Amino acid sequence: MDIHEKYMKEALKQAKKAYLLGEVPIGCVIVHEGKIIGRGYNRRNTDKNTLSHAEITAIHKASKKIGDWRLENCTLYVTLEPCQMCSGAIVQARIPEVVMGCMNPKAGCAGSILNLLEMPQFNHQVKVTRGVLEKECSNMITTFFKELRQKNKDRKTSGNISGKTSEEETSCP
Repeated sequence: MDIHEKYMKEALKQAKKAYLLGEVPIGCVIVHEGKIIGRGYNRRNTDKNTLSHAEITAIHKASKKIGDWRLENCTLYVTLEPCQMCSGAIVQARIPEVVMGCMNPKAGCAGSILNLLEMPQFNHQVKVTRGVLEKECSNMITTFFKELRQKNKDRKTSGNISGKTSEEETSCP
């Protein structure tokens, strides 16, 4: 097994934690010198906090572990292409490499809508690897949203007029 696949599987384990909470299943791990020093999964609705994205949580934990805001010798693994907030945090943390599972055409800022990670105008650029365990990462998110649509449909037919949940419009937590 390739090293990127090894750590993406760990990010998928984090995504499963979000899935079990009813959150959009996105997971992240940060690796330093062959060890995972930060883990995170989407908890935006659980925490009622816009900042509770997988990447932000993992960056916070990794920074505490290292004792510095600069994560210069780390690799971040994430199951879904980061949004603008997370991409900005990755650049600010000076993370040199990001490995992504699947792209996010609705909200991704590492190649889909924008590419904040590789912009030469910033003082720090990130090496990006895309498509690691893409099928597994994509399937988890696709399954989550299929189930959510079915739950919403069931709510409508059972008398819940709106049928909406807090996750209905989410693309990237």
